[in-house]
Amino acid sequence: MQFSKIAQAIQISPIPVFAAQIDKRKKAGERLVNFTVGDFDPAIYPIANELRDEIITAYLEGHTNYPGAAGVEQLRVEISSLLRDKAGVEYDPSAILIASGSRPLILSAYMALVDPGDKVLFPIPSWNNDYYTHLVGATAVLLPTQAKNGFMPTPDVIMPHIKEAALLALCSPLNPTGTVMSAAQTIEICDMVVAENKRRGDKQKPLRIMMDQVYWQLTYGERSMMNPIRVCPEIRDYIIFIDGLSKAYAATGVRVGWGFGPDLLIKKMRAIVAHMGAWAPKAEQVATGRYLAQRQVVVDNLDHFRTRLHQSLGKLYDGFIALKAEGYPVDVIAPEASIYLSVRFDLIGAGKADGSRLETPNEVHKFILEQAKTGILPFSYFGSRDHQNWYRLSVGACSLDDIEYALKKLKASLAQLSFAASSKRR
Repeated sequence: MQFSKIAQAIQISPIPVFAAQIDKRKKAGERLVNFTVGDFDPAIYPIANELRDEIITAYLEGHTNYPGAAGVEQLRVEISSLLRDKAGVEYDPSAILIASGSRPLILSAYMALVDPGDKVLFPIPSWNNDYYTHLVGATAVLLPTQAKNGFMPTPDVIMPHIKEAALLALCSPLNPTGTVMSAAQTIEICDMVVAENKRRGDKQKPLRIMMDQVYWQLTYGERSMMNPIRVCPEIRDYIIFIDGLSKAYAATGVRVGWGFGPDLLIKKMRAIVAHMGAWAPKAEQVATGRYLAQRQVVVDNLDHFRTRLHQSLGKLYDGFIALKAEGYPVDVIAPEASIYLSVRFDLIGAGKADGSRLETPNEVHKFILEQAKTGILPFSYFGSRDHQNWYRLSVGACSLDDIEYALKKLKASLAQLSFAASSKRR
């Protein structure tokens, strides 16, 4: 059977496939710690009671018809207020588009801005930009990154490709790394894009930035997500933001996302989303608008949620710091945001108890799952070939007991390796 070229080449992401395999084994009674999913276990991180009650009420009131292409007005008004009060940026409700999560918004942005053959720039590792680039028939330009920069792209790696690009896809806080783009990085990149668009004038389609900021309310310590418009007002005409309820409110299954940006672009995206039928359910939209209107309740719930996540990330981070201090070949980046921790396992070449060695990243990955009973995701699942020893660990589906168990199993498993033992002796 013949399919389109896009369909023939597209593959499902390995992330949900691997996560499903772990869940199946857990349901069969095996104790595994699942750090793979960018999701939340509702038994550990339920949605706020107030949001749950508003959803139930909205269904009881009969909000089961079409919600309208732009989204429920009250919700857009409340999002506009949230952006003004929390992010310090002004967007009229008419410049806000609601959809069933952030994914349709990302795809509609790609479809509205990128033609087949256009170049799309994005850093690696990053989440799903390779798939979206393929779906619109564009050419991916992978921007190399380094751990010392939080795996964020720097102006010097963007500059060689900027004159031919149609879209620069960014994410901060970054999935999969849990790191945040600094204000200085943001200013440099935005200034560069503004300068490039001045050079293009009316002769060439402008270069746009798509900023996935769905984790921006989940930052820790002194780190915060600086909205690009606050540090570079001229970028406003060239940037589209993707956001939503899913991560900062532990509501991945509620499916309410929003995008905001230039009016004309939002109108084009609205038409695309409408043809997809990718609206968020009306009852959930009504409920979310009512929930966001309860300002102090939202703030209190978010503070509690963020504190618990930071506690889990901190426990995991401290555990890897302790392993590193004991001489095990691991490294870790301090958590700055989101639900993710970036961890490095330098285990290729390590000798196992049976006399064989870990020769490939895939063998390391399998060893950690089978011996340490811990599921983690390699950065290769996020498009990166340059960071083969780095992994994403997500705490959204793990309790503090799970984290403690995983750290004990990891230490016992690393102690079996001859490379780890010799490293400790050094």
